[in-house]
Amino acid sequence: MPPRAAPMTPQERHDQLVDVTLRLLREHGRAVTTKQIAEAAGIAEGTIFRVVASKDELVDAALVRAFDHGAIFDRIAEIDPALDLRDRMVRLVSILQQRFRATFGLIRKVGMLGPPAHLHDSAEADAVRARLERACVELVGADAEHLSVEPGEMVHRLRLLTFAGSHEQVADGRLLSPEEIVDTVLTGLLAPAARPTCADPAAPVDPVGPAERATTPARPARPVREEASC
Repeated sequence: MPPRAAPMTPQERHDQLVDVTLRLLREHGRAVTTKQIAEAAGIAEGTIFRVVASKDELVDAALVRAFDHGAIFDRIAEIDPALDLRDRMVRLVSILQQRFRATFGLIRKVGMLGPPAHLHDSAEADAVRARLERACVELVGADAEHLSVEPGEMVHRLRLLTFAGSHEQVADGRLLSPEEIVDTVLTGLLAPAARPTCADPAAPVDPVGPAERATTPARPARPVREEASC
């Protein structure tokens, strides 16, 4: 007879049941039963109701855990800053894409249209999104000087394309790989031979031709940020 497992504290048992319920929700949706949860947790079904009042309470706790961002920050922090920008962004998009696809799958399985409002539309959720943006921008690092837009804008576009390219319905079933997403944002889709070349940086740029110059009022010059491809 195998030895009995060490007893759990109420909090440990609750955490175990939430983890098990979340895993089963991804498979069965809200049709999951307390019997299935108990069997997966290796406990008697009655034990569940010594921890929570109902299955719905357990399902709600599992959904809260599913939308927790804690682990994503740890994974982003593990990306090696010594990698070149493209490789760092590919790893970042891989992490975001896994998160998006797991979330989309869960939402679809439990019959929701989106994240619960209290988890998405709140001051706490706004703070998490801001923290996530900072983490992504920090990953750009010194390569920010090679971008034609601010790092925050590049990260914004990268996340938008990752979201759309990771959603089965939005992408019409043609999901984008992390490499495709990053290359679209960083280099676009023009073939190398068709990409515009930079003018001689020593030569002044004349915004109007000679015919227009006579009738165009003078206007102050504005600094032009050098393009990343130059």
